[in-house]
Amino acid sequence: MEGNEVKDRLVHAIGLMEERYNPQTRMLRSPFSSPGYHTTLKNTAFIHSTRDSLIYALGLLDTELPQYEQRAMDIIRQVISLQETNPEQATYGIWPWFYEEPLKQMNPPDWNWADFCGKSLVQSVVRHSHRIPNELRELVRNAVFHACESIMRRNMGPHYTNIAIMGTFVTLIAGEFFGQPRYLEYGLERLEGIAEYTRRLGTFEEYNSPTYMTVVLTDLSLMHKTTKVVRGMQLSEELLELGWRSVAEHFHAATMEWSGPHSRCYSSLLKENVQAFLQIATKGAVRYFPDDHMPFDIGLYGCGVQCPSQFIPLFVESGIRTVHEIYQKDGNDGYEKTATTWITPSYSLGTASKEVLWNQRRNLLAYLVNGESRTYVALRCLHDGYDYAAAVSTCVQQQQHVLCGVQFSTNGGDTHIGLDRIDGTIQASDLRIRFEIGGSLQKVKVRIRGRKATAAIGALEVTVMNVLMAFSGMEVTTPAGNWELYEEDDGRIGMDLVLYSGPRRIIDFNKLHEALALVAFAVSEPDSEMKEVEVVRDDEAVTAVWAPTGVPISLTFGMKPERVEALRGML
Repeated sequence: MEGNEVKDRLVHAIGLMEERYNPQTRMLRSPFSSPGYHTTLKNTAFIHSTRDSLIYALGLLDTELPQYEQRAMDIIRQVISLQETNPEQATYGIWPWFYEEPLKQMNPPDWNWADFCGKSLVQSVVRHSHRIPNELRELVRNAVFHACESIMRRNMGPHYTNIAIMGTFVTLIAGEFFGQPRYLEYGLERLEGIAEYTRRLGTFEEYNSPTYMTVVLTDLSLMHKTTKVVRGMQLSEELLELGWRSVAEHFHAATMEWSGPHSRCYSSLLKENVQAFLQIATKGAVRYFPDDHMPFDIGLYGCGVQCPSQFIPLFVESGIRTVHEIYQKDGNDGYEKTATTWITPSYSLGTASKEVLWNQRRNLLAYLVNGESRTYVALRCLHDGYDYAAAVSTCVQQQQHVLCGVQFSTNGGDTHIGLDRIDGTIQASDLRIRFEIGGSLQKVKVRIRGRKATAAIGALEVTVMNVLMAFSGMEVTTPAGNWELYEEDDGRIGMDLVLYSGPRRIIDFNKLHEALALVAFAVSEPDSEMKEVEVVRDDEAVTAVWAPTGVPISLTFGMKPERVEALRGML
C-alpha cells in the first residue's frame, strides 16, 4: 500500500472507533476480557484499557487531522495520571491494565505495562512533539523516564523475547530523543545482548509465536526506522532478518497457517490481525482479504513492517521441508530444548521437545488441508476444563510420527506457568489429556477402536494410540486412560484420554506412585497400519521405542511426579 492509501485507511479505522471513545473517562472503551490472571475483575462488561487508549491516541495524532488533536492530548494526560510515579514503590513506572482497576487491586500487577505504554508514548512524542503543548510534553517526558527506570530495574533478559526487544526500543529511543546518555547506553547494551543471545541459538527463545513474533517484528521495524544510531540500525536489521526467516520457514502455504510448535499464542488458528500483518508485510504474496476489506491495525501505522524479498518464496511454496531449531540451551551441561516442524503440501506437524502445557503453548500442533479450508489438531491437558500448566509434555518427532509423553509436576503452575504454582496438590473433578480438533469440521469423522482414536480429516487421518497410562495411587471413578469424545460448545472436538473424572477431590501428586501418559501420534493416508510401540518398564522408569518407518525413536521417563524444573530437564 502506498502512503496516501495507508493514511486513508488509518483515518477510516479511527472513524470506526469513534463510538468506543468515552469523553467522561477520556479513554477508549472495550468489552472486558481476561486471560485469567493479573486482573481481579470479574463480571465486568466493559473496561477502559491504558495500553489500547495510548495506541488510539497515537493513531489520532497520526491522522494529522486537527479535530482529533485535543482528544489525543486528553487521553495521553489521563493515562499518564494512572502511572505509579513513586520510586519507593515496587510498581514504580508501570500502569494498571484498566482504568477500573488500580495497581494495588491487580494480582499481581503486570510489569510489562512499562514497556507497552512506554512504547506508545515514545512514538507519540518522537512523531508529534511539535504538536504537543509544552506542559503536556513535559508530562510525557517524565512518564517515559519513569517507564525507562522501571524497565532498567527489571532488566529483563533476552529469553523473554518480545519484552526484551520492546524495552530496548523504549530506552534506546527515549535516550536518543531526549538526549539521555544513560538510557541510550542501556538500550544499546541490551540490544547487543539480545543479538548475541539469538546468534548463539539461531532463533529467538520465545520461538515461533504468532502473537509475539508480530510484536517483535513490529518493534524491530520501528527501531530500525526511528534510531539514527548506526549500531542500533545494524543490530535491528540483523534481528529482523532472523525473525522473518523463521516466520517464512514455518508458514504452511496450503492451509495459510503458521505451523507449530508455538511458544506463545492465544488461538490455534491465525487471528485477523495476524493475517492482515502477514498480507501487508508480504505485499499481498500472502492474501487473506480483498484489499478494500482488509482489517487495519492502527498500531502498525508508521512502523515500516516489511518482509525481506528473499523470504517471500517460502510463503507460497508447497513443497516438503523440515525446520529444526534449538530455542533454549545451556552450554555448561549440554541441556537444550528443540522445536521440530515437518511441512508437506497437504499438512504440517510441529512439536516442542519438552515444555509445560500452558494455555499459551502449542507443543504438538498439526494443520491439515480439509477441502477448501483447514483443520488443526492440538495437544492439551485440562484440569476442570482449563489448560493445566503443571503438566509437562515431551515429544520426539520423525517426520509425520510423534512419540509423546505427558508427566505431572509437584510444583508447576495451575493456570499459569508462574503465577499460581501448586503445592503438590490440586482439587479436581476432572483431569484429562485432549487432542483437540478445530477449524473446519465439515469433513471430519472421529472413531475410537480399542487403544486408538482416529480422526479422518479430508484426505488424511490423524491417529493417536494410547501406549501407556499410569496414574496410580488413588481410586478413580473413570478408569485412567479411557478414550472419550467431547464436543465443545463452539464445535471443537476433543479426543480425550481421561485420567480422572468424578466427585471433586484432592489429587496429591506427592503421593502418586505413577503419573504418566504415553501416546503415539501419526498423520497418514486412510487405513494405514500403525506399528506398535515397544515398552520396557520397571518400578522407577519406562522406555518406549517406536520404529514407524524402520528407524527407531525412543523416550525414557521417570514414573513418579517431580518438580517441574526436573521434568523440563533444567536440573
